[in-house]
Amino acid sequence: MLGTFLIGRCARGAGAATLFCAALLVADAAHAARHGASHARRAASHAATPALDAQAIDNAQFSAPSGKGRARAPSAATIIKEEILLDRADFSPGEIDGVAGSNDKKALAAFQQANGLKPTGRLDAQTWDRLTATSSEPALMEYEIQPADVKGPFNKTIPQSFEKKAELKTLNYTSPRELLAAKFHVAPALLTRLNPKASFETAGTKIVVPNVARKPSHDRVAEVVVDKSALTVRALDANGKLISFYPASVGSEARPSPSGTWHVRSVVENPTYHYSPKLKFKGVKTQKPFDIAAGPLNPVGTTWIGLGDDYGIHGTPNPQSIGRTQSHGCVHLTNWDAQALAKMVHRGTKVEFIN
Repeated sequence: MLGTFLIGRCARGAGAATLFCAALLVADAAHAARHGASHARRAASHAATPALDAQAIDNAQFSAPSGKGRARAPSAATIIKEEILLDRADFSPGEIDGVAGSNDKKALAAFQQANGLKPTGRLDAQTWDRLTATSSEPALMEYEIQPADVKGPFNKTIPQSFEKKAELKTLNYTSPRELLAAKFHVAPALLTRLNPKASFETAGTKIVVPNVARKPSHDRVAEVVVDKSALTVRALDANGKLISFYPASVGSEARPSPSGTWHVRSVVENPTYHYSPKLKFKGVKTQKPFDIAAGPLNPVGTTWIGLGDDYGIHGTPNPQSIGRTQSHGCVHLTNWDAQALAKMVHRGTKVEFIN
C-alpha cells in the first residue's frame, strides 16, 4: 500500500483523512563529518585485522575469566555471533556491525532481563549460554546474489537537501551492496569484510551473510512502550510479556517526542514523504510544499506507523544513526525493525511514551 505523509498538523477533510508527519532526521554536516570519521577509524581497524569467515564466527565462544582474572573483551567473531543471535531472538541490536556499541548493550540488557538475568548489558558466561540456546542454526549462511538484487534501479547518490531529494523519481539504494546489507541487517563495511573478494554487482555470486531470518510472529502486540531516556522501543503482549525489542532515535529538546498514551492510527508501507513549509525546518528554503518519492532512502524509510498529530514510528535511510541522532518528534527504527513491528501492530494498538 502506498501512502503520502505531510509535515504539519493533522487535518481531516470531508470524506478523507490527511496524515501529517513531523519527522525529520537531524543529520547536519557536523554529524556527517563525525560519523564519517568514526567509520574511517573502524575501517582502518578492520583493515589491520584478519578477514573473518563463517567458520570463525560459527565456532566463536565466550571465554569466562579464570580465577580472579579480568575477562578479555569479546572477539569480533563473538560479538557478530551475539548480534545475530539477538536479532534472531527479536532483541534487535540495530545494524549488525561487530562492535559492542550502545545498541548492542541495550539489546543484550533487554535479553538478560527477559530471561531472568541481571540486565548489565555486558556479555557473560550465563548470558552466552542462554543466548546460544535460542538457536542451533549457523550464525552465517551462504547466499547467492539474485538478479533482483542487482537489477536496480539504483540512485548514484542521495543529496542532503530536501529540495534536491524532491527532484528524484525514487530514493532507492545506491548500490547492490547497500541493498544486500539492509536485507541482512548488516553494516555495509562488515558485509565487505566478510566477503573481501566478492563482487556484489554480479548475480550468481555466492556470499556469506548473517542468518537473520526471523520466524514469522503470530503474536499480536497489545502495547508498544517508547522509552525516551533509554532510546528503546518494546513490544508487549496482552500479559505484558516482551515480544520484541528495538533501539531507537527519538525527539530532541527543541522538538521532543510526545508523552503519555497514544494509539496506532495507520500502518503504511513504502510511504511517500510530503513536506509542509509550516514547520520551517533548518536548511529548507522553499516556502511551497513538495513531495519526496517513496523508497528505502526516503526520510521515513520503508514503513510508517502513524500515531496522529504529527507523530509516528518509522524507518530511516540511515540505520547506523539509530540511537545516535535525534528526530523532530517521531520515533526512528531501522527499516527492518520498523517493518517487523508494523506486522504485529494494528489500528488501536496502545503506544506509551515514558521518561
